[in-house]
Amino acid sequence: MLVFNSLTQKKTKITKNKNKPLKIFVCGPTVYDYPHIGNARPFLFFDSFVKYLKSQGFKVFYLQNITDIDDKIIKKAKEQKTTWKKISSYFEKIYHQNEKALNITSVNKYARATKHIKEIEEQIKLLIKNGLAYEIKNDGIYFDISRFPDYGQLSKRDYKSAEDASSRIEENPNKKNKGDFVLWKFAKKGEPFWNLSFGAGRPGWHIEDTAISVKYFGPQYDIHGGGIDLKFPHHEAEIAQAEGAYQKRPFVKIWMHTGQLLVNGEKMSKSLGNFITIQDFLKKNEPEVLRLMVLLHQWRAPINFTEEVLSSTTYTWKNLKNFLLKLDFIIKQKSQDNFKLSNLKPINSNLIKSKIKLLNKEVKLALNDDFNTPQALGQIFTFLNQIEKNIWQIDVKDIILIQAAIYTHLQSIGLEIKNDYKIPSSIRFLLQKRELFRRNKQFMQADLLRNKIKALGYIIEDTPIGPFVIQENYAQKRNSKPA
Repeated sequence: MLVFNSLTQKKTKITKNKNKPLKIFVCGPTVYDYPHIGNARPFLFFDSFVKYLKSQGFKVFYLQNITDIDDKIIKKAKEQKTTWKKISSYFEKIYHQNEKALNITSVNKYARATKHIKEIEEQIKLLIKNGLAYEIKNDGIYFDISRFPDYGQLSKRDYKSAEDASSRIEENPNKKNKGDFVLWKFAKKGEPFWNLSFGAGRPGWHIEDTAISVKYFGPQYDIHGGGIDLKFPHHEAEIAQAEGAYQKRPFVKIWMHTGQLLVNGEKMSKSLGNFITIQDFLKKNEPEVLRLMVLLHQWRAPINFTEEVLSSTTYTWKNLKNFLLKLDFIIKQKSQDNFKLSNLKPINSNLIKSKIKLLNKEVKLALNDDFNTPQALGQIFTFLNQIEKNIWQIDVKDIILIQAAIYTHLQSIGLEIKNDYKIPSSIRFLLQKRELFRRNKQFMQADLLRNKIKALGYIIEDTPIGPFVIQENYAQKRNSKPA
């Protein structure tokens, strides 16, 4: 399998090892507020990516950090007149609830920053020993980017051009370089702190990731992922910290960065107030719609979230669910003891099997080439369109093979379709009554019942093997218990 590597700007092969798991680290949330759907994009993508790897026989250990101490958390605690622990604990719980609602289940280990203070201390001591860190009195310990010649290797900047860093880069006129970032913030009145050998204080944002990843993976591992907005300076800082401390290169073999999720062309952010929380999204949409939206876009490209895109994705999801319900309907109808095949000429079984074989090949080729989910889903949708033209003429055994192939491919990338559809007994009674009218050629009465059933929210498709009934808003049902 090949994936695009942000470090080399080339596709890099992921090698399967029977004895060692593939080590993947993805930057987790800073737990100070409700996550929005822009935050969800990388988590959904990497969940799908890891699930696919596992479906292909890879052993994977997926590690994610939780930033549970940070300026934003402290600020929120002050605003709400509570403790930083209560803020971080509450929003970490919300984050995991959102994950559950979105069926994000592939993470093996969550590691909180505050549970790894010892590892943070050890790494900072190594950086000081290696001459890469310095102290600013009454402020903190900083990383000297001029002492690390390769700073900027990921974002393709040299250390001088990298001095325009602004994302969580502290301002201090006493810094040696504008882009120097804090490793340890000395204690301030009213703020949490830990007493370490080089002074009481708390960790900077960047140091927690390398301290955590080194503890579980060692100083070198396979894949590091996150959103494109973390590429600089956060991931750049991670490389400098790990390679500076342990003198081993590369720190990470493959770097993967997902594109941003925009809203009407603008970056989704809390500061702009144009964000949609995951909770609010799930009040109106099925969770799989958001994952499908992510997978219908190339993972490194931006997604422009608009009402049109949401509507189109929901429509695609609805059609996909309806098609799979139709397969269930065919299996049920044709498996009945009293079922009689209509006059339709049956489709050659070998032809169906060859189409399934080709589908399996094309989907695998797409996913193994930079995890091209848009192309893989396109192959699935093309296959379904071809099958649907003569679906009633396909033998039930082949329908079962088609169903298995589709479910297998969808599940391999994290798209779960639960067979939870049931027709109420009141609707079934009206259907039976309508079929009786039709058999007696009482078509006016049958049409009146069709309209009555439609008014109750159900659509009837008369087929060669009986009436297929679908709830009109089945794929758009609102969650009764929003996350």
